[in-house]
Amino acid sequence: MEVYLDNSSTTFPKPKQVINAMCNYMLNIGGNAGRGNYSNSIQSNRYLYDAREVICNFFGYDSPSNVIFTNNVTTSLNVLIKGILKPGDHVITSSMEHNSVIRPLFFCKESLKIHLDIINANSEGFIKASDLKDKITSKTKLVVMTQVSNVTGSVQDLSSIGKICDENNIFFIVDSSQGAGVLDINMKNIRANAIAFTGHKSLLGPQGIGGFILDSKFNDSCSSLIHGGTGSLSYSLSQPDFLPDKFESGTHNLPGIVGLSEAIKYINSVGLNTIYEHNNYLMNHMLEGLLNTKGMTVYGDLSGKMLSSCVSININSLDPSELGYYLECEGIKTRSGLHCAPLAHKTIGTYPTGTVRLSISYFTTKEEVDYTLMVLNKISKSIYQ
Repeated sequence: MEVYLDNSSTTFPKPKQVINAMCNYMLNIGGNAGRGNYSNSIQSNRYLYDAREVICNFFGYDSPSNVIFTNNVTTSLNVLIKGILKPGDHVITSSMEHNSVIRPLFFCKESLKIHLDIINANSEGFIKASDLKDKITSKTKLVVMTQVSNVTGSVQDLSSIGKICDENNIFFIVDSSQGAGVLDINMKNIRANAIAFTGHKSLLGPQGIGGFILDSKFNDSCSSLIHGGTGSLSYSLSQPDFLPDKFESGTHNLPGIVGLSEAIKYINSVGLNTIYEHNNYLMNHMLEGLLNTKGMTVYGDLSGKMLSSCVSININSLDPSELGYYLECEGIKTRSGLHCAPLAHKTIGTYPTGTVRLSISYFTTKEEVDYTLMVLNKISKSIYQ
């Protein structure tokens, strides 16, 4: 049996509607949006605006022009972080962040001499909002937080964090990479100033497309990182200062944008709650089996109440890469190592070797989970017999 359990890296398979929409665009339209007045270009404009509306509504915002497209969430986070920070600013983040947050912040620490506080999560991967509050100073400008850990699947209390940021006039950026498409995330409800997203994970879109949504307050203080052609104000030698052109230079990835838009429409048609219930059932079923496997160590929330779509494991005495190899030999595709989140692994005690991560999607079946548990049990028995 072939089982794909690396959905936290990129979801597979994708809905057929996504592939069909991308093929239709490339076969029948193909014009550059905002770069011509002929029918293909105008139709591309329509697809582009429709995608902004779909994404804007999905994240609970009210201005499609504030939806900015990039090539992935790492670019989005770099634009947001580097565009808002100035020398001497104070930033707070958590030990559960991906390197797409940590590395830009450390770059700013070295180049801009910002002050950086990293809140340590507990062994299950959760931070306390009270710990965040204790770190705030008069110079605190920004809080950056992941919605869901890509290592443990732990879900942070964004509403409490956003409330603290709002009350203290601190900008709040959310990395929605692992949660969007499984968990509800409403920009206004959590009081975020910006949400960075990527298309190819639980949003079920293609690789190479991502973006962010920012509110007017954040936009007023955020400078553009990339400058170039926008199709607007071509006479000007300076970057346009209006949205979305301020942050979108160069040709759009229209096939990717069309695919992402169609993927979110698919999620809306299925229902976000339906997807969550499916994933939550499978995760708890998997967790029960893992905890009953001899020699197995499971990381994160063992109650299963605050898990998203992934969990990390190790079998005692086996290197994670060795366990990943054994799983691959049985047709089970996972990811072993540090998952681009070294501080998270230090937090849960698995640095430097890491873990094996098992991550599901809406297309994962109970039969696939049962097969994986059977294989893991067989591996365990071969060691402990």
